[in-house]
Amino acid sequence: MFEALTRLFGKSEAPPDLHDPQLAVAALLVHLAAVDGSMQDAERRAIRGALMDHYDLGEDAVDKLIREAARRDAQAVDFYKFTSGLTQLDMGDRIEIIRMMWTVVFADRQNHELEDNMVWRIAELIGVSSRDRTILRNQIRGRTAEEAEEN
Repeated sequence: MFEALTRLFGKSEAPPDLHDPQLAVAALLVHLAAVDGSMQDAERRAIRGALMDHYDLGEDAVDKLIREAARRDAQAVDFYKFTSGLTQLDMGDRIEIIRMMWTVVFADRQNHELEDNMVWRIAELIGVSSRDRTILRNQIRGRTAEEAEEN
C-alpha cells in the first residue's frame, strides 16, 4: 500500500518528448490551422514549410513530426502542456514561434478571430510582448498581401 501511495503522490516525470520544442511548436501549429473549423491545404503547406525551415528537417522527418503533433494535440486539454517548455527558449526562438504562427494564419489569406485569439494567448504564455506580436502580424499580413498581388 505504501508503494501505491508513493506512486500516486510521488513526483512523476513527464515523458521527455513533451518538452521537445519541435513537437510542442508543431502541435501548436496544427491546432492553430484547424482552430477556425477546417485546415486548408495552404495551411498544411505553411506548417510543413515553417517546421522544415526552422528546424532543418527533411520531408519524412517533418511528416512524422506533424503526425505525432496532431495526435498529441487531439489528446491535449489546454496549451500549457506545449507552452510550458517553450518559455525556457531564448526570446529570438519564442518570437520565431509567433512568426511561424502568423505564417500559418495568413497562409489561406484569411484571418479568423479564433486564430487571432490563439496567437495572442500563446504569445502571452511564452512571454512574447504584445508589441512584438503585433509587429509580426503586420509583417506577415503585408508579405502575404504582396505575394497575392504578384500572383
